[in-house]
Amino acid sequence: MQTALLALGLVLIVEGLAYALAPSLVVQVLEMLRALPESTRRNIGLGALAIGLLLVWIAKTLGA
Repeated sequence: MQTALLALGLVLIVEGLAYALAPSLVVQVLEMLRALPESTRRNIGLGALAIGLLLVWIAKTLGA
């Protein structure tokens, strides 16, 4: 449970920074994503999921 709360907190920090520091860039990125085919967006999501799982596994292995 502690790891889930830590992960959620870190995600919110990164998301908040993106919207606080470059809101217009966020809009541009969303427009670019909208232009991609659904299969490409799905593959990007699966890749991000795999990288996230790997990072969590590494953090847990190192004692986080």
